[in-house]
Amino acid sequence: MIRCFPLRRRIIFDLGHQSHTLPHLSSERGSQIIPADHSLDKPPDPRQQRIWDYVSRSPLRSLWNLHGISPRVIAKRTWRSFIDDSLLGHAAELGFYFLFALFPTLFSASALLGLAARSASTIYDRLLHYLSLVIPTSALGIVLQTFNETTAAATSGKLTFGLIASIWSASVGISAIQDSLNVVYKVHETRSYFHARISAIGITVVLSGIVTLILTCMLGADFFAALAHRRIEQHFLAALTSLLARIVGWATAAVLLALSFAVIYYWAPGLQKTRWHWLTPGTSIAILGWLLASLMLRLYLHFFNFYSMTYGSLGAVIILLMWFYITGLSLLLGAEINSEIEAAAVEKRLAGPSAAPPSADSPPRAPASTVSQPAPLPES
Repeated sequence: MIRCFPLRRRIIFDLGHQSHTLPHLSSERGSQIIPADHSLDKPPDPRQQRIWDYVSRSPLRSLWNLHGISPRVIAKRTWRSFIDDSLLGHAAELGFYFLFALFPTLFSASALLGLAARSASTIYDRLLHYLSLVIPTSALGIVLQTFNETTAAATSGKLTFGLIASIWSASVGISAIQDSLNVVYKVHETRSYFHARISAIGITVVLSGIVTLILTCMLGADFFAALAHRRIEQHFLAALTSLLARIVGWATAAVLLALSFAVIYYWAPGLQKTRWHWLTPGTSIAILGWLLASLMLRLYLHFFNFYSMTYGSLGAVIILLMWFYITGLSLLLGAEINSEIEAAAVEKRLAGPSAAPPSADSPPRAPASTVSQPAPLPES
């Protein structure tokens, strides 16, 4: 004998809207009536929505905009291009040019300080303190020695000559950055020599202005912090005001530093100019990597500083060149990340919405030396 059991069903509906359409189901054996839960259908908080809309429209959105590409894919593509483009060699080239441009820049800066800030010893000391934050301690001695010697004998003629020499020397470094970024972005240099050199000089002038603003923000933060301690009698309020002044000043300096990277990434390579983004994933990773690598180098030299014992006075130059090498490598790594994100986004757009997203196993892009112009379409 076969016994049949009724199915136990769970009937979910809204008692306020649909109970009149299903009255017969409530009397069935084994039925369970559960009111519908509309808590997930509640509209979002207007304040949270406004904040998110503002962030989505602001430049901060470009910080994590990967165009729908997986971070793992971006990391694998970046690593492969990092090896194929020989970024370690290009970073060594940039390190040499940075060292070549350092001393003319110190010459003009020290001449300017010697004329305008001989009595402002506080500003002089603070600028040297800011240099010591990023330059390794072992290499700082040779920089300070050159800085002090030229400051003591500053004249207006030296200032004029130093400014011209520093701009020209720094533009040589920017020209090296242009060549390296053309390799990173897989493009030919279509600009003439004079056009590219004028562009490099323009970038140098803009970066000099940004660096001046960064130093102004840092000096202003220290000035207002000291002013708060002198003018505010309550210790807690003075400390809080001083902390806020330093946070605002250093945050503004960080924004200007990101702007300097964005200027280099946008104007240095010979690319067709697209939409401007001052904050990109490559910029943020380059800045964080540069700061972290500088800190690691300082710690390494603090515990394992054998360069001075082995090379003598030449060890300071080697350490300084190593720091410039790390700086150039961080700059190129950020550009490589941005380049791979843009290339993957183009592949995804050309493949169409129904195609699979780009993967790390896709064929590498051709280097700049092998890129050719597309063949013309046949005439009909």
